[in-house]
Amino acid sequence: MQTVLPARSVAVVLGTRPELVKLAELIRVLGPAARVVHTGQHYDEELSGGFLDELGLPEPAYLTGVGGQPRAVQIAAALHGLDALFAAEPPLAVVVQGDTNAALAGALAANARDLPLVHVEAGLRSHDRAMPEEHNRVLVDRLADVLCAATPDNRELLLAEGVPEDRIAVTGNPVVEAVRDHLPSAEARGRLLAAHGLTADGYVLATVHRPENTDDERALTAVLTELAGLARELPVVLPLHPRTRARIEAAGLLPLLDGVTVLPPAGYGTFLALARHAALIVSDSGGVQEETTVLGRPLVVVRNSTERPESLADFAELVDPGPAIGTAARRRLAEGPPGLRHLATLPSPYGDGTASRRIAALIAKTVAARTSTATKREHAALAA
Repeated sequence: MQTVLPARSVAVVLGTRPELVKLAELIRVLGPAARVVHTGQHYDEELSGGFLDELGLPEPAYLTGVGGQPRAVQIAAALHGLDALFAAEPPLAVVVQGDTNAALAGALAANARDLPLVHVEAGLRSHDRAMPEEHNRVLVDRLADVLCAATPDNRELLLAEGVPEDRIAVTGNPVVEAVRDHLPSAEARGRLLAAHGLTADGYVLATVHRPENTDDERALTAVLTELAGLARELPVVLPLHPRTRARIEAAGLLPLLDGVTVLPPAGYGTFLALARHAALIVSDSGGVQEETTVLGRPLVVVRNSTERPESLADFAELVDPGPAIGTAARRRLAEGPPGLRHLATLPSPYGDGTASRRIAALIAKTVAARTSTATKREHAALAA
């Protein structure tokens, strides 16, 4: 069911592959009301271009001069482009998701034009000031008019920071419906595993892309060394981010990949299929921390901190790059089929798969309230 709003009245600002994934269902629910703006933060065709077709999304308006730039330049360029778009065709509301540079630019542009701002996935906190994303998410939350918290814990964090209660709604996380919508059928998953010579529950799936692991040669060496060690015991599948590949080549670490099954960046459905049947996932991705709770798979999170502690309760372990990766991985692998069956019985802490519909309803309510207030002001001015 689509929310009744004027055509192109809700600007959905995004710039990365995870944002495309998590906002896809909301864009579909909004229907013609959605006006998608892509800042180009992920400028590689492998990372974003094919996703539009796979997710069934309309072609967005693209900004230029953002991709591949330093953080400050990305935010400034996106803000400049968004302000021009919003001046030419003012939306009734602006939606941003998460903690990217695109999200912060969208929030600043909405604030500058006095447009209602809806923040999807509000209230995440790592309490790690070394993370640029932490600064982004805190700033967006301070600017937002509607804060869509994925979990009650996120809501409590926002309240503790002094955000008014009436601006916060616990909606769940759209990642739940994204996983359910795009996980291929059992038959398709079987064909994919066979094509790669893999056996269900018999391999490790890994992803590495965060700067804390790729830009630090010692950390990158440690991660790849541990994956190579695991690959001597069972297959390790690594869809390789282009930026990570460049760092590996520059550091002369390609020999560490000799025993690993390296794949090109995977489409979302392909990645979910591989994750669904992995005995274990090793990743530094924030989104994967959420997706594994829907798929019921164990995860070793290779990061210094995480803004998603909910996943750590049952599904994931947080470790630093180094021998702790192998230790945690082997401990989870030793749980075997009983461990996998147990995880499959647990609900995801990120909601019931209706977050996008809840968020769309909040957008409509916000637009209606803002329109009503503006109308009353106009009438008052005329009466005066």
